[in-house]
Amino acid sequence: MSTNHHTPSFSSKVGLILATAGSAVGLGNIWKFPYVAGENGGGAFLIIYLLCVLIFGLPLLMTELFIGKRSGKSAFGAFRAIRNNSRWQWLSWLCMITAILIMGFYFVVTGWCFHYLIAAIGHVFRGADAITLTEHFQSLTGNLPVTFGYTLLAILLTAAVLWFDVNKGIERLSKILMPLLLIMMFLMAGRVLMLDGSNVGMSFFFQADFSKITPQVVLAAMGQCFFSLSIGMGALITYGAYMPKSQSISATSLQVVLLDTAVAILAGVIIFPAVFAFGVDPAEGPQLVFVVLPAIFEQMSFSWLSSILFFSLLCIAAVTSTISLMEVAVAFVTDASSHTKHPINRHKAVILVGVIIVLMAALCILSPTIFGWFDKISSCWLMPLIALAMALFVGWFINKDDILHEFGSQRGWKHHLAFVYLQIIRYFIPLAILAIFLNGLGIW
Repeated sequence: MSTNHHTPSFSSKVGLILATAGSAVGLGNIWKFPYVAGENGGGAFLIIYLLCVLIFGLPLLMTELFIGKRSGKSAFGAFRAIRNNSRWQWLSWLCMITAILIMGFYFVVTGWCFHYLIAAIGHVFRGADAITLTEHFQSLTGNLPVTFGYTLLAILLTAAVLWFDVNKGIERLSKILMPLLLIMMFLMAGRVLMLDGSNVGMSFFFQADFSKITPQVVLAAMGQCFFSLSIGMGALITYGAYMPKSQSISATSLQVVLLDTAVAILAGVIIFPAVFAFGVDPAEGPQLVFVVLPAIFEQMSFSWLSSILFFSLLCIAAVTSTISLMEVAVAFVTDASSHTKHPINRHKAVILVGVIIVLMAALCILSPTIFGWFDKISSCWLMPLIALAMALFVGWFINKDDILHEFGSQRGWKHHLAFVYLQIIRYFIPLAILAIFLNGLGIW
C-alpha cells in the first residue's frame, strides 16, 4: 500500500470536522429533507431516518474516510493504492462521473438560491401570494440567460475558494460558514417557534404515527440518508486523504453525522411550525422552499428579515457542498495527471473542471429533461452503486486486522464495535442497497 505524502492535509481537527460536515450539510438537509419528511408522515419518517443514519450512514461514512486516509489519495488513486493493482480503477472513474453529474444540476439549484437571496434583499416578494411566487419561480427557470448568470456566479465563487490550497481555501471558509450556518438556523428556529400554531408543526415532526411506516417510507429514508450525508460521490474519500494520520476516523465520522443530522432536524423545526401555523400542506414537495416558504414569510412580521435570513442559510449550505463536489474533480485531475509527462497543477485543474461544470450546467438549464436525468441517475443509481462497491471493497478485499486496528484496539469494547462495523458493511449494507435497487426497478 502506497501513501501519497504530497497530498495536502487539514491543519486542525476542527477544520477537518467542519469541512467534512460542510460536505455533507447542503441542500439535501434544508431543501430536500423537510419536504421528504412531510410527504412520508413527519415523525414516523424522522425515526426511520435516524435509524438509517445510524445503521447505514455512519458505517458508510467511516468506510469512505477509511479508504481516503488509508490510501492518502483522492478518489482517483485510492482503490488502486490500497490493493496495489488497477482492478478497482473503474470505481474511481465512477466517483468522478457521479460528482460531475451532480454538479451539473446542483450548481443550477445553487444559482436559484442566490437569485432568491438577492430578490429577498430587494424585497421583491413584498405582498406576494403563492400564485405570484409560483409564477416568479417559473419565470426564473424559463429565463435561460438569468438562470445561467446565477449558475455561473455560483461556479465562479466555488472556483475562487478552490483556487487556494486546502488550508487557505476549504478549511478557512468552513470554519466561518459552518458556525454561521448553525447560528442563523437557531435564530430562524426561534423566530418561527413564536408563531401561533407552531406547536402543531412540532407535534407533526416529532410525534410518530407508526401506522404510517411502510416499506416506501423506509426506502425514502434510506435514500435521503445517502443524499444528505454525501455518500457515494468520492467527496468523503478525498477529505479522508486530507486527514492527519493521528485523527480518529470513528470519532470524526460520529461528529460529522451528529452535526449533519442536527442541521436536518433544525431545518424541520424551522419549516414545519411555519407550515402548520399558516395552514399549508406539509407534503407540498420540492416547491416548499422556493414557493411556499416565501409566501409564508410575507404573512409574518419582519418578513423582509425572515426571507433574507432563510435564503442566506440556504446559500451557505449549498456552497459548502459545491466546494466539496468540485474538490473531488480537482483532486481527481491533479492526481490523474501527476504520473504523466504534463502534470496539471491545482490552478489549471480548477479552470479545467470549471469549464466542464459550466458545460454540464448549461445542458441542465437548456433541458429540464437532462436536469432530471442527471439527478435520477446520480442519486438513485450511481451513489447507491458506489456505496455498495465500497462496502464490498473494504469488507471483503482489505485485511480484517487492518480494519480492526484502524477502528478499535485489539481487545476490549472498541474491538467489539469494530467487529460489528465489519459485519454491517460485509452483509447488512449490501443487502439493504440491493433492496433499494430492486425497488427502483419496480421488482420490490
